[in-house]
Amino acid sequence: MSPHSTSAGPAAADREPVIVLGRRTAFGRLNGGLAQLTADRLLAPVLAAALTDAGVDPSAVDDVIIGNAVGGGGNVARLALLRAGLPVSVPGLTVDRQCGSGLEAIVLACRLVAAGAGDLYLAGGVESCSTAPLRAHRLSSTPGHPDFYDRVRFSPDEVGDPEMGEAAENVADRFGINRERQDAFALRSHRLAIHAIESGRLAADIVPLDMGAGPVVADEGPRRSLTAGLLGRFTGAFRDGGTVTAGNSCADADGAVVVLVTSRRTADALGLRGLAFVDAAVTGTNPNLLGVAGGEAASLLLERHGLAGADLSLIEYNEAFAAQVLASLDLLGIAEERANLQGGALAVGHPFGASGALLVLSLLQQCREAAAPGALGLTAVSIAGGLGAAALWRWDGTGGAARRDR
Repeated sequence: MSPHSTSAGPAAADREPVIVLGRRTAFGRLNGGLAQLTADRLLAPVLAAALTDAGVDPSAVDDVIIGNAVGGGGNVARLALLRAGLPVSVPGLTVDRQCGSGLEAIVLACRLVAAGAGDLYLAGGVESCSTAPLRAHRLSSTPGHPDFYDRVRFSPDEVGDPEMGEAAENVADRFGINRERQDAFALRSHRLAIHAIESGRLAADIVPLDMGAGPVVADEGPRRSLTAGLLGRFTGAFRDGGTVTAGNSCADADGAVVVLVTSRRTADALGLRGLAFVDAAVTGTNPNLLGVAGGEAASLLLERHGLAGADLSLIEYNEAFAAQVLASLDLLGIAEERANLQGGALAVGHPFGASGALLVLSLLQQCREAAAPGALGLTAVSIAGGLGAAALWRWDGTGGAARRDR
């Protein structure tokens, strides 16, 4: 039995899941400043920092739940928590829903708190694209020689299993997302991300990682030199004459994100404001149009609660490709300028298992700054294979500020 569980369990109101704080690494470019760190070494200092901020006994953690998509198997959550110095009594769970893994890990922790299974979870995601293992099938045309491949299969041929960029082109065609609009959204992402960095608002959440030449303390992806003219010179990256380019697509990245998920009762005891979990939804769609699956999941979730896009104060949608974010926002009736106010993966990069968790941490950070009590926020991800995930949050707006004992 969890050290926080009782046979009857606390009242439902006391069990409301709340995210009270979070930490992350800066996001490094593929083969960039964090390229020498495996996933567990990226994650361990972030776990330790989150616990220090919370001021809780590490042995009180019920579980560490971490999303990871292209690691080498095993259980990176357990490996990292032991590396971070948590006691051996703390378990660990690694989950894989590809690009939605980090969000899925956080939602699972929230569901466990709501069910009374535990009271304190570290949840999030990690990816080291730079150190991801090479993949090979044992069976090959030449016995005894591995058959290497770039990515796993997500759907059978008879259904369709396009490369991610080709699927983005399909979405752009089907939903009428032109090149100019994609490029403008990508440029906006870079400019917003740069502004967020230069304003200093992200610094408190980033755990500095000393790589020998000095600590990595800021996202490496945002490009100050990017202009509309430069974006316009890119050619289609996935289809001749296509509108999806390297400029309006995300880049692979390295990074880790962790949030502390607890109950309303414990959040109140710690004196921390929180981002309350309302609900989440997952859905499937045509894998050939996978980019709108996050929008479809969000639509399902909002309909379940009798809400519309206009009822949301903040929206964080993972920016794998500009085309799919724009198509999904159109489906939801949300103006693009209302989403991703600190930029997104088009600028900072996409460490697959961590990106969904960054959406939640970004929402929390923005709520701490300016959200009114009761403000609603949405996080959503479109996922390889035609899956979509979305979560609905409410800003608590009561209690003290997040603890920063450093």
